[in-house]
Amino acid sequence: MTHIYDQDKTYVLNLYDRLNINIINGEGSYLYDDQGNSYLDMFSGIAVNNLGHGNPEVKAAVMKQMDRYFHLSNFFPSEPVASLAKALVENSFASKVFFSNSGTEANEAAIKLARKYGLSKHADKTELLSFQGSFHGRTVGGMTLTGQEKYKESFKPVLPGVSHVIFNDLQDLASKVSDKTCAFFIEMIQGEGGIIEISEKFMNELVELSKKHDFLIIVDEIQTGLGRAGDLFAYEKFEFTPHVVTLAKSLGGGLPIGAMLVAPELESVLLPGDHGSTFGGNPVAAAAGTAVLKILTSNGFLDDVKSKSMYLIKRLNEIAHMHPEIIREVRGRGLIIGIEMYDDRANNVKTEALSKGLLLNVTRGNVIRLLPPLTISYTELDQFLAIFEGIL
Repeated sequence: MTHIYDQDKTYVLNLYDRLNINIINGEGSYLYDDQGNSYLDMFSGIAVNNLGHGNPEVKAAVMKQMDRYFHLSNFFPSEPVASLAKALVENSFASKVFFSNSGTEANEAAIKLARKYGLSKHADKTELLSFQGSFHGRTVGGMTLTGQEKYKESFKPVLPGVSHVIFNDLQDLASKVSDKTCAFFIEMIQGEGGIIEISEKFMNELVELSKKHDFLIIVDEIQTGLGRAGDLFAYEKFEFTPHVVTLAKSLGGGLPIGAMLVAPELESVLLPGDHGSTFGGNPVAAAAGTAVLKILTSNGFLDDVKSKSMYLIKRLNEIAHMHPEIIREVRGRGLIIGIEMYDDRANNVKTEALSKGLLLNVTRGNVIRLLPPLTISYTELDQFLAIFEGIL
């Protein structure tokens, strides 16, 4: 039989730089291939498997729902969909939730909500802002919001009326915000941008400008939300309430689902027929999501994530101090951590790590992005640290 890697190359549109590994099983913090090798997974499906692989509670919820029905269509209310929406509302600022299939679709819904909100104020209040270095998805709207030209240069023209602000630059912010602005899309921590966090000073100024010019603050928590940054949402670190939050990735415990959380004052902006999705809010994925939220909001879970974060960042800084010629900086919050290296060393470390049974991801060319399961044990963290330090 043809090896799965060759089959993939032959029949799947080659849009990804696949690793030549045939994964056949996943359990907890580990993946296993068909050659009997195990891999400590430090990027969790790019922040999707926040509860590790094969979480029994999520699996039980999925199996229970699959015995009932897979799909209904949005002509019917669905118990798991309503339950997940209730859990999200009760644990956030929001009063209503719209479900999509992915993060970029959640952002598309937010773009439409923002544009309609702006147009309800006056005819030219349609301009959208986001950050340089940001990443908001691959659809035309999400790609246009993304502040990285490499994702857009082959697909122009992009969506009109979108500008990008230099990250954490107050002067640039002041020059680009106006009464024509309908929304500012922000990431509290830029993931694809190299694990760089928004400053409190910038956030405070943005909130004041939002009030002055009456525009929405839309927080893309697709990667940072649901415990990844130590709190349920990364925005909770700052003293403000967003108008909209978009979610996806870990929400379905590995199944595809996205969500747009909407503040009470905006819940009537989009009306029946304005937006929709055939598969958005799939009952099986929603059942998984309800189980995920139950675990994340259980007593002590997020405190444990913060404790692991403090331990891991402390140890990484000690290692960085020992190897100043290799590591430029360690940064991050919760269990989204970036290790910035000099030159092209990050990819060298990634390649060497793979040969030692450690899966690492690299972003922005020279930043190792750590996104381990939130359930990772201290023993597993020590295993990572030992392999990583050995490679250095």
